[in-house]
Amino acid sequence: MRGEFKVPLGKLVRVETEVVADGSAGPAAPGAAPTATPAAGPGGQAAPPGRLTGTRVSGDFFLEPDEALEAMGAALDGMPADASKAQLAEAVRTALDGATAVGFDADAVAVATRRALGHATAWEDHEFQVIRTPAVSPLLNVALDQVLTEELGAGRRGPTLRFWEWDESAVIIGSFQSLRNEVDSEGAARHGARVIRRISGGGAMFMEPGNTISYSLYVPGSLVDGLSFERSYAFLDDWVIGALHGLGIDASYVPLNDIASPAGKIAGAAQKRLAGGAVLHHATMAYDMDADKMTDVLRIGREKLSDKGTRSANKRVDPLRSQTGLTRAEVLDALEASFRERYRTVPGEITADEWAQARTLVETKFGTPEWTARVP
Repeated sequence: MRGEFKVPLGKLVRVETEVVADGSAGPAAPGAAPTATPAAGPGGQAAPPGRLTGTRVSGDFFLEPDEALEAMGAALDGMPADASKAQLAEAVRTALDGATAVGFDADAVAVATRRALGHATAWEDHEFQVIRTPAVSPLLNVALDQVLTEELGAGRRGPTLRFWEWDESAVIIGSFQSLRNEVDSEGAARHGARVIRRISGGGAMFMEPGNTISYSLYVPGSLVDGLSFERSYAFLDDWVIGALHGLGIDASYVPLNDIASPAGKIAGAAQKRLAGGAVLHHATMAYDMDADKMTDVLRIGREKLSDKGTRSANKRVDPLRSQTGLTRAEVLDALEASFRERYRTVPGEITADEWAQARTLVETKFGTPEWTARVP
């Protein structure tokens, strides 16, 4: 069994291992009957009960001394096949004590081990629907995020990448933000921006039709199994950073949830993980935003500009437009093409039932003052 994990901004880690039933002396000799009957894990690989044996760690990382490589495999041997990521990482961490590891760490080895055992999956294990929805209200967009995440968790939808389009201005605030502290209601009304609360955390974003690029990923929890929240942000944003590099932008991940270039911030991401295991990860990227309007409707925007020593907001925030010279449609096409080149994809669509569920949620939740002001 083999599992791989590419560390965001780091190196590839590969783990190969076998599993034997508890009490077995070791792996079966060539031609002998297996000691346990494998059970298929979520990644399609064997994940029987028992313990690891014959474990080997490899990759294009750097490690000193050489003996630490064998020590990692030895530390994983004997571990239960259902060991948690934390348990596996602690065993590897002990083996690496005193060693110098560059481009990877014990957590990365643990994730690769979980993938080898079928407890975690990789991008390559999934086929993604890619959807470009028509322009609809921002309320319907945030409702679709909840519906599609829940549908994936229920097994009625596969992993999906959806690019948003919207037909009116909005201020979309994080699930836990204070409405009055984040939004200047008079400024929002003056610019015709509806205030909407989404289900994910993070900060507020000001959106006018055509001024940002927003996308949502709906993925199973197995894809981020063993990853901390911080590492999962980098992992799920890695494809778009690669796409931006292809457009000539020197983009990089900035913890916890930003994408930036030397010219400044490009995007911010947010996540929501449902109890059933489905994960919503979405990001909003600035294409050509009116900074005057943004600071007129977002109170926090004024503080951020002040922190940066900017006294006047009489400018546009346009990292994607100015750094690529492309139209918004061309940037969208390039992002979609980059995702399709990296992963297995098929064209997708929102089903009639999903649209109906989203419209119901607009009426019963997202469009209600109780939800919008649930944190006053």
